[in-house]
Amino acid sequence: MHEWALAESIILTALNESKKKKLKAINEINIKIGELQQIEIDIFDFAIKEILKNYNNKLKDTKINIKIDESRLRCKICGNIWKFSDISSELNTDESEAIHFIPEVAFVHSRCTKCKSPDFEIISGRGVTISSIKGIR
Repeated sequence: MHEWALAESIILTALNESKKKKLKAINEINIKIGELQQIEIDIFDFAIKEILKNYNNKLKDTKINIKIDESRLRCKICGNIWKFSDISSELNTDESEAIHFIPEVAFVHSRCTKCKSPDFEIISGRGVTISSIKGIR
């Protein structure tokens, strides 16, 4: 599943960063998930917790915080700004799944909610990032 691969990447990235910062333990990992990723948060959270069990004491008591980065899209023609949630119900399952794996596919399946132009930009709400890691030196 996509969520499991992302969860493992987050943990591995956090471990690599903790080595660079010479942390003895990681207390907290703050994660930002873009709405366009359409991640199943319950599955992602479960995956992270299960993966954490397989690592050493450095991650023993790590707190995971997940924040959803709401999408904002801006039409390059009329300037209208809208959210992915404004149009998600209009997408069929295949279109929604395609956006889940590759958020840039939104350009193929979406239109401005005001003027219906396909010429827009994604201002926010894509990607999965670690916003911060807190630990003990």
